[in-house]
Amino acid sequence: MKKSFSAVTALVLASVMVLSGCGSSSSSADSSAAESVTLTYGTGGTTGTYYPYGGTMATVLNDKMDIVDLTVTSTGASKANILDVEDGISQLAIVQNDVMYYAYNGTDLFAEDGEFTSFTAVASLYEETCQIIAAPGISSIEDLKGKTVNVGDAGSGVEFNATQILAAYGIDINSDINKVNGSFSDAADGIKDGKIDAAFVTAGAPTTAIVDLAISKDVVLLEVDDAHAATLMADYPFYVQTVIPGGTYNGISEDAQTVSVNATLIASNDVSTEAIYELTKAMFENQADLAASNDKFSVLSVESAVQGIPTPFHPGAEQYYKEVGAID
Repeated sequence: MKKSFSAVTALVLASVMVLSGCGSSSSSADSSAAESVTLTYGTGGTTGTYYPYGGTMATVLNDKMDIVDLTVTSTGASKANILDVEDGISQLAIVQNDVMYYAYNGTDLFAEDGEFTSFTAVASLYEETCQIIAAPGISSIEDLKGKTVNVGDAGSGVEFNATQILAAYGIDINSDINKVNGSFSDAADGIKDGKIDAAFVTAGAPTTAIVDLAISKDVVLLEVDDAHAATLMADYPFYVQTVIPGGTYNGISEDAQTVSVNATLIASNDVSTEAIYELTKAMFENQADLAASNDKFSVLSVESAVQGIPTPFHPGAEQYYKEVGAID
């Protein structure tokens, strides 16, 4: 009888534990039932925008999350970050949304590498504006035909932006301009020294290289008008229209219309729903603290976070956005 009673008791206790466990995991947002994780967060170079952005997230949010701890690392930015997530080196990363599109579809920048579907989106963070700067005397993108133009580093996202924008205006980047590859600093120096006529710079405005150039030399910002922007966005859904406000750069008082891509946070598909849910929720619940430490977070909102996303959302991010009504 004693043996039989013990067996029954054990069975009842086991049943209670199972039911209790089911109750504690009924919501994937219940972080108390989830395992703590340290996520390596790939950003960019230490002098760029991505690295301090990630650093702010780690500094502000690590003490506010129960199961997630962020470790920020400097990287080669967008394409390198995609590869690092694929290889398991990083679990989070900031990338341009156009580079996400190329990777997910195996095109353009990833034409030789093929498709990468090991990541999904967490949030659009802020706009990276396609800024087309030129020496005085050049007033439109059409005027770039036959000119010497810095189109960013070879194989970079900037070069693909330049290729696409020029093509929208009927200009072939390889045959209709004298193409020069180089960094933003190279571009600014080239215009300053009269060695090039114009340059493409894809970065958050104001961009330091352009700020410094505009102080020492008169420059103009070339516009992407509505009609050409519509053509561009029809072919490449990651672009959004944007305006560079007058006064952003010395000597340029008028607004300049152009297009942007978005800096976007991605996560490995291997990261749990609970972890990404907690991270996503923490970002928006602590947006004011993030913005107080880094002005780039001043534009972060739930509404903008779901815009310009060319891939599926991570299940954890999707759960949060559905809860707050940002997506259906």
